[in-house]
Amino acid sequence: MLKNWAVMPTCLPLVLRRCHACASERFRAPGKFRVNAHHKLLDAWLLVLCTACGETAKLTVLERVHVRSVRPELLDRLHDNDPSLAAKLLRDPGVQRRNRIALDWDDAWRLDTGGSDHLDREVIDITVRFAARIPVRPVRLIAEGCGLSRAEVERLITEGKLVSSVRLCGKLSGDFTFTLKR
Repeated sequence: MLKNWAVMPTCLPLVLRRCHACASERFRAPGKFRVNAHHKLLDAWLLVLCTACGETAKLTVLERVHVRSVRPELLDRLHDNDPSLAAKLLRDPGVQRRNRIALDWDDAWRLDTGGSDHLDREVIDITVRFAARIPVRPVRLIAEGCGLSRAEVERLITEGKLVSSVRLCGKLSGDFTFTLKR
């Protein structure tokens, strides 16, 4: 039996970056932007708030970009504080690298298994799809989706009853499939 599972974001992840005011390392992104014009040049930032003290920090999105090189739709979305644009920019590796940040996805995603009617089958083929690049341990996903403990999932892997074409240790953020034999 083939089942499809989906890892879906539930909210924006926390931003890992040191706060200059209180030395906390977590910021939340409310989805607000600041756009500043210098004659024909634009700067745009995604604003993030420290979870401890509320201090605002700016993540650079555009820096000294000529006005005519920015698509009008993008500029409108920045001015309208588009939350989907904020989510897209937070996941952008270029924005993360430029601002020296990482994302904390703990409690910011959910696993949609489509029900538990597959748990009583002898052999199950499952495809896991990621709606966003959310780094998650496959063992955790399998344990949560099948109603097993992580130790039980590890035991099934060592016994060869849980197989996949990808390594199930470590974290994955891309689609994968696995087969569970009971």
